[in-house]
Amino acid sequence: MTPEDFLDTVREENKTPLSRLGSSKALYADTHGELDKIPVLKAAATAEHAAAETFEAWADSEEADTARAVFEAAAADEYDHYEQVVGKLGDADVGDRVPAIQDYLRDLDESIPRLGGFCGRVLAARASKKQLVGFFVGKADPKTSQLFRDLASDLDDQEEQAVAALGDLCETEEDWALALDAASEALQAAYGEYTDALESMGVNPKPVC
Repeated sequence: MTPEDFLDTVREENKTPLSRLGSSKALYADTHGELDKIPVLKAAATAEHAAAETFEAWADSEEADTARAVFEAAAADEYDHYEQVVGKLGDADVGDRVPAIQDYLRDLDESIPRLGGFCGRVLAARASKKQLVGFFVGKADPKTSQLFRDLASDLDDQEEQAVAALGDLCETEEDWALALDAASEALQAAYGEYTDALESMGVNPKPVC
């Protein structure tokens, strides 16, 4: 496998999770049915903060220079994203919930799986940002929809840097397989949480709307 092939393979092997995580039901699941501005912003802030803490911890423990640089930059991005989203919330309490994808990522302790899982998270986050943009367009809030477009643009750099780091570190097909497995497991963790949330509310998670 090559760096150019990696993300295409992740997408191909995870079509269902990605399509569902990019559906209109995703925000419904994230907010447990509270599709209003404050719950949506709180869910977004929670995701950004948990990601920042994960990547900061990885950077602190990472031995590979190329991977550490990716995680340090991403942690800075995500803390900045968190602050920008919280700025829209006023005094609303965000809480400290850790999304399932971050629970999975935090158990990874080697460079290649971490970078693979990181790529899975980027794909999940991009799907989420698309729904956030659409939500605030629908609410006639162009400033907030533009905020999430801007945050989504940082994911492009994160993705590029992570795939480049994988190209540096992956020496065998087994290495690429480790990265691919971690990316897929990260997406499956997010998808599992999505499915569980909808089912708990009596909503069928399968049809995409």
